[in-house]
Amino acid sequence: MDKELTVNLELLKDDIEFYQGMLKEVSADILNEGFSKYPVFIAHQEPIKLGEMIIDASEYSRSYNISATVLEELLERNIVTKEREQSFKDAYKNPSQFLCILLVTDKGASFVFVPIKKEKQHAE
Repeated sequence: MDKELTVNLELLKDDIEFYQGMLKEVSADILNEGFSKYPVFIAHQEPIKLGEMIIDASEYSRSYNISATVLEELLERNIVTKEREQSFKDAYKNPSQFLCILLVTDKGASFVFVPIKKEKQHAE
């Protein structure tokens, strides 16, 4: 793995841990409202014309902005091709246990599934 990708993944991991509560809520809303069975979050540093920006990194002193979209928009925009749709669905992990992140950098884009950390239970 190239060094720049490793750095990007480390920054992304830190940001996703920080944003996790917000992302879980948005994912649950997308699923519960019936918009899609496949919520996707886009992590980006430069402005993009895809999805809806839900987190501005500058407001939190983080590295990545986060936009929300769904598989259906990715298909419509031909980011995921019709030929790759079933492969995407097969690879997609349970959204109550994983966040699907499309990491967009100046070198390209790739999907990453990040496990949702269990909330610590407080003893009563």
